[in-house]
Amino acid sequence: MLIGNDLLTKVRELGDAGKSEIVRACGYVSTKKDGGERLNFTAFYEALLEAKGVDIGGASVGKGGRKLSYIATVQGNGNLLIGKAYTAMLNLKPGDEFDIKLGRKQIRLVPVGGEDETEE
Repeated sequence: MLIGNDLLTKVRELGDAGKSEIVRACGYVSTKKDGGERLNFTAFYEALLEAKGVDIGGASVGKGGRKLSYIATVQGNGNLLIGKAYTAMLNLKPGDEFDIKLGRKQIRLVPVGGEDETEE
């Protein structure tokens, strides 16, 4: 997926092309469960706004247009659900693996083979 100046340049190059063609050419495409193609217009438009310097203030939205709370609650069965909206924001795909790092009252997920960055 193109971002920043690369995204703006590509959009300018495509000029009069249709919206779907522009979104596809810029890489904002995913594969549906049935193998079909899904164009990610929202992610494209958010990246385009960011590339143009428009700050939409982290107005991330999940299913049904609700704003994301950035709070996860342990469910009755002990599971801790992150949710599709969050994994989509990070462009995570089924099968991506993470090392679970446990700290005092915290859980950190680090991509397998990735670097463990600690925030101070």
